Amino acid sequence: MVVLRALVGRVGAWVVLGLAVVASAALFVLVPSVESDAFPSAGLPAETQSAQVEALLEEFPDADVSAALLVFERGGEPLTDEDEAAVAARAEALAAESPTPQAVRPQLSEDRTAALVVVPVDGADVEADLAGTADHFRALAAEDLPEGLRSALTGPIGFSDDVSSAFAGADLRLLLVTVGVVAVLLIATYRSPLLWLVPLAVVGTADGLARVVVAPLAELAGLPVDASISGILSVLVFGAGTNYALLLVARYREELTRQSDRHAAMLTAVRSAGPAIAASGGTVALSLLTLLLASLQGNRALGLACALGVGIAMVFALLVLPAALVVCGRGLFWPFVPRVQAEGEERRAGAWERLGRGVARRPVLVAVAAVVGIAVLALGLGGYRVGLSQTEQLTGDPESVQAQRVLDRSFSAGLSGGVDVLVPSEEVPAATERVQAVEGVESVRPGTEHEDLTRLTVTTSAAPQSEQAFEVVRALRATLADDPALAGSLVGGSDATALDTLDAAEDDLRLVVPLILGVVALVLLVLLRSALAPVLLIASVLGTFFASLGAGTWLFTTVWDFPALDANVTLYAFLFLIALGVDYNIFLTSRAREERARLGAREGMITALGSTGGVITSAGVLLAAVFAVLGVLPVVALTQVGVIVCLGVLLDTLVVRTLLVPALAFLTRDAFWWPARRVTAPAPG
Repeated sequence: MVVLRALVGRVGAWVVLGLAVVASAALFVLVPSVESDAFPSAGLPAETQSAQVEALLEEFPDADVSAALLVFERGGEPLTDEDEAAVAARAEALAAESPTPQAVRPQLSEDRTAALVVVPVDGADVEADLAGTADHFRALAAEDLPEGLRSALTGPIGFSDDVSSAFAGADLRLLLVTVGVVAVLLIATYRSPLLWLVPLAVVGTADGLARVVVAPLAELAGLPVDASISGILSVLVFGAGTNYALLLVARYREELTRQSDRHAAMLTAVRSAGPAIAASGGTVALSLLTLLLASLQGNRALGLACALGVGIAMVFALLVLPAALVVCGRGLFWPFVPRVQAEGEERRAGAWERLGRGVARRPVLVAVAAVVGIAVLALGLGGYRVGLSQTEQLTGDPESVQAQRVLDRSFSAGLSGGVDVLVPSEEVPAATERVQAVEGVESVRPGTEHEDLTRLTVTTSAAPQSEQAFEVVRALRATLADDPALAGSLVGGSDATALDTLDAAEDDLRLVVPLILGVVALVLLVLLRSALAPVLLIASVLGTFFASLGAGTWLFTTVWDFPALDANVTLYAFLFLIALGVDYNIFLTSRAREERARLGAREGMITALGSTGGVITSAGVLLAAVFAVLGVLPVVALTQVGVIVCLGVLLDTLVVRTLLVPALAFLTRDAFWWPARRVTAPAPG
């Protein structure tokens, strides 16, 4: 208590601000920058077949070879003789850029509506300058083409460049849109031209510090942070940090109407709201840390990075923001400066308190209506499916996707995919025969050999990373495992990697979900000291999750025409909705527990809803808007996470926390707080 009083005191507040500025500036200057990957890597467990194949192929003679696939077409019309001559000329020019020019030959489709030139490329050159390599091949292929003949780049280089371009400038774009959204909503919430600047500056500094500190720490832990994780980190820090700021400012404003000394008012505000903010931030951080037990490296990196980010946001909300607010004084709230109410001055019931009394009068009706509404939204799960093909992972219509459609129509869809099979060298003929017999396999080509293993390059008829491609991979693994002589064979490549990633994501979901629920239950038990309340609160946020996932699935399949969810979307949506959804219940029920001690269970909940209703609704709308910002990136997975979390937060804020949880509390009365002793409400007057 002495320390807390000093931190918000007349001198202590200035000291805290000074130390925060100095420490932040030092970290910004001294912490070495770490360049994040342009796009997410698979990060599969080493024991998966695709990871083993990738590791073994690094030792093969042709390990460092990639491929550029150039497609030529004129909108489905047959190519002319002039077109074919131009394609031949372009193939000759492209061959000069390949380490194996003899392998570069134009291929015409059977219906002569398209031509394909496959250019083997040095992988080291691609890794050193992906964008430059892709642009060079695009320019070279498009040079001197007849009018109406178009070229497009696809394959490993084309898709990688389009994914990388999708994240190019993502951090700045997300930051600018997020700051704009937060600023507008803070101004609307506070109705002050000054007050919004302080929370925004504090949270913005926390976000900048998280960006600087998190990447090097994750790198030290062997968990590099890619662009997608950086985007989610920024959204989470801004969303959670602003939520904590809204709660603290609301309680501070309330105390300023009771106390003339702003330092004493802030002391009371931090003592009252601080435990709820700490419990909320702790719940989110601990839930995120459960991802460290996941098998996918990307999930572990997200968990570590975002847990550190939330921790930084929580520290700034509990230490720096109170100091900044008291230093600025009451005038910061202008033109609605809170004044101390005279003793005996009548307090008017607000809209949220009136709503609470309405719920208290008909708790059964309210609870049933809310549950039915949630159940209706959850019906959208009937269309739930996981797994996007390579062409379905980006929004818009990038060049590589357009070219892939031409391949699907005129050539083999699997030409731009990748299935590599490693078999014992002495069993190549038998392995080739078995592989060729698998349904969906179009061709098998024996390749290079290394340490008694031979690489078979398999072309399938399935689109890359589609369910049909996964069926081919499963069938290949099964048929090779059936032969004792080929039991040690391995099936890898990009299609197998996508399948193993999907399977690993499902394993992570089954592992992490119970852990997150356990963390949330433990925090609620400690904070509320009740056995029944945590059960009801967890049930309510689970209902929110299924409803938002169902509503999101319906929107994706009927409005946006996304055929399925990306592999990690369900896990990320569950994590954020459960952890952040419990936040608002923590804010409400911790205040209800505080008020119950003097007013009783019923009046305590009504007063808590009246006191926190406005700020929690503002916080929920703001958090939903911030997560919706993820949709500015042309990446389907991030759009899906943003939409589902946005829907879930709005549902939790406007229905579950506002109506369902109070109704359940009114129905269960003092049993809601069991085993805490019963509190008798004071007599009126």
